[in-house]
Amino acid sequence: MSLLKSLKKFLGWRTSPKPHITLNDEYYAQLAPFRLPLILTVLMMLVGTIGYMVIDNFPLMDAIYQTGITFTTVGFGEIRPISDQGRIFTITLIIFGFIVFSIAVGIIAEVVKKGEFQKIAKERKMLYEIARLKHHFVVCYHNEFTIQVTKQLRESHIPFVVVDPREDLEEIAKRYHYPYYVAAEPHTEEAVLKSHLSSAKGVITLADNVADNIAVIASARLYEKEIGRRRKYLIIANAKSNEDDQKLLKLGADKVVTATKLMAQRINAMAARPDMENLLQEFLYKKDTPLDMEEAKVHKSSWINLKPIKAARFRDIANVTVIGIRHKDGKFIPMPKGDTIILPESKLLLIGTGEGIRTVKKILRKKEMPEELKYL
Repeated sequence: MSLLKSLKKFLGWRTSPKPHITLNDEYYAQLAPFRLPLILTVLMMLVGTIGYMVIDNFPLMDAIYQTGITFTTVGFGEIRPISDQGRIFTITLIIFGFIVFSIAVGIIAEVVKKGEFQKIAKERKMLYEIARLKHHFVVCYHNEFTIQVTKQLRESHIPFVVVDPREDLEEIAKRYHYPYYVAAEPHTEEAVLKSHLSSAKGVITLADNVADNIAVIASARLYEKEIGRRRKYLIIANAKSNEDDQKLLKLGADKVVTATKLMAQRINAMAARPDMENLLQEFLYKKDTPLDMEEAKVHKSSWINLKPIKAARFRDIANVTVIGIRHKDGKFIPMPKGDTIILPESKLLLIGTGEGIRTVKKILRKKEMPEELKYL
């Protein structure tokens, strides 16, 4: 077994992830009606083969072939001389073959007419596609906020799954370009498993009422503990009032957005510094733009711990600048100087190109000073 694992690792052979809910039972239940025609077909082939062998002394393969072309009424004729008893047997075989064929067509038409098989097959395919996602967001409830949020997620190339209990969710998904969706109550175990929350980055819950948001937050945090997840889910919620805002934060939300408050802040920013707001909108609120701004965490094992910022040479290597440091205790240092010491588990606020920031994050994850820095 270990040799097989080593061989798979050497060849880069990875097994496709499976969804937590595969719908296999429901899928195979829809195939159950096809068992009767299949059994009758096998039975007719068996009876026909034995009949030709007994009545006209056909060899086994000739008997099987004659039964097949007779049963399917393809009209190839007799492959060997057949007696009168054999012809009567052939007529009987044709009649029963037609009956079996009619039954099979009727069953197929009934299954197709109900549409359940196609529906389950489509949902099953969707679940397998969702299972392949990594670091995606589970967006709960469809409304106007969801339409705008998912539009921004698509533009930023961030994968997401929309979860909503509506029966017409498939039509909604087509209209608003939701690539992945799950028709279920977001706080239920079914929704958690089908949306593959175990591999998600976080949850965005945008319910019209605070009770639904609370249920989703509680469900996500409980599941987080159940699977023993090391990194906590990033949970973002919306609220209609400041009172609801505080409730959601206390119950486990990381970020809460109040629409009226956010709109007031944006309008104030536009009025006070319109040029700066346009700049932020163009470069920092979108992904894969000429300029990005992100936070990067310094882990305990990072080589940069207790060293000055200038020792990292981020600007020389990746053309990235540190414009702020947030220490573990929450203290924020804006525009730090080159001799500012980087403490363990602090967060660096970086500005630069997207590719440059990704390079800096890789450097920060190293336990020893990178070779390229030794020659600068």
